[in-house]
This record gives sequence, C-alpha cells and structure tokens, in this order.
Amino acid sequence: MIPVKVLKISYHPESRSYAVILKEIAGDKCLPVIVGSFEAQSIALAIEVVDTPRPLTHDLICDVITGIDGSLKTVRVSHLQDGVFYAQMELESDDIGNRIIDARPSDAIAVALRMNAPILVARRVLEEAGVKEDTLKNANQPRNKPNLSLKALKEKLKKAVEEEEYEIAAKLRDKISSLES
Repeated sequence: MIPVKVLKISYHPESRSYAVILKEIAGDKCLPVIVGSFEAQSIALAIEVVDTPRPLTHDLICDVITGIDGSLKTVRVSHLQDGVFYAQMELESDDIGNRIIDARPSDAIAVALRMNAPILVARRVLEEAGVKEDTLKNANQPRNKPNLSLKALKEKLKKAVEEEEYEIAAKLRDKISSLES
C-alpha cells in the first residue's frame, strides 16, 4: 500500500462532478477519484478545518467511532473494478477489536481527513489508474478568466460563506491571499 495525501479537489465538467486528486507522498503519481458534490464539499470542509453548526454525516461517523472508544487506523483504496474504486476503513477498538469496513472512497477520505488517519492506495490501483502529476497540470492550464479586483473577490467570498458554499469560499480565500502577498 502506498501512502497518499489529498492534493486538491477540482471540478470535472464532463461528469458534472468533482475529482479528488490523491498524490503519492513519496512520488509523483496521482490518482483522480470522481466524487459527488456533497462528498467533495465535505472533503473540502475537512481540508479547510471548517466547523459547521451541526454535524454533517461524516462528522457523525467520526463521532460514532470515537463514541465506542475506537480509532480509524487507516483508509485504503483497495481495488478498482469496472471503473469503480473500492475502499476500506480499518477500525480498532478495545470493545470490538479490529474491523475492516467497506466504504466508498469519497466517504472514507472525508472521514480520514477528519480523524487524521493515513490514506493508502493499493500499488496495483495506482499503476492502473494513476497519472503523473505534471499530466494534471498540463490538463488544467489556466483559461483566460477575467481579472477581478480584490474588492470584488472579497465580496464574492462573503457571499459564498453566507450561502455555505465552502469550497468556493476556500478557492476565493486562496486567490485573495495570493493577490495580497
């Protein structure tokens, strides 16, 4: 198993969904995993460590694990079958022992980020579906976008936060930070 980290989340227009890009910690291969918008938002919230007024589903899963005095040891993207990724969550508790729970990769990643658990990808999966990081950069060449003023970006950020569009807010915050530095 190869340790990975979440490199970024990007919109995937063809499927009207999002791609979570997992990158080898000690290498340059990436694994794009297509996820739904809810899961992408949940992963973005975990990356940005945003607290929500009420627990989201992935927060609830974390609360259940800690509620039984358990811990999430690892999340593993274990195999790829017919274009679908499969994952497992390895739980450990004195009361229930070690358990391997089948999960969608998107859910497992969202929980792993919240619980600071390692994310691992099977070597065979990375060899079969992985791409070099520089391939992703070339595919995402910046398009000619209108330059917005710092004031306009801050207004958009305020609106995104008010409308609870946290992924958009995070991107706007990063853009504002890069312009201010």
